[in-house]
Amino acid sequence: MNTRNIHNKILDLRGLRCPEPIMIIRQSIEYMQLGQILHIISDDISTIKDIPFFCHFMNHTLLKSTKVSPYHFFLRKGIKEFNTQK
Repeated sequence: MNTRNIHNKILDLRGLRCPEPIMIIRQSIEYMQLGQILHIISDDISTIKDIPFFCHFMNHTLLKSTKVSPYHFFLRKGIKEFNTQK
């Protein structure tokens, strides 16, 4: 997947440490439209595990990530569906 220039928003979170990156990502993605792509740059090693878990928990799609600092993550905003049937 070519990730060059496909993002709708970029967050440079270098210098921030857990839990700040996830808190900022959550606040930022809230204002994006469904299907838009967020490019995240971080140098916090904990984001390697935190961001995939966040995507799974919040029903976003992790399109691509890197394993070398600075870490790059590309998330597609999804929708969290709640089961309202009893």
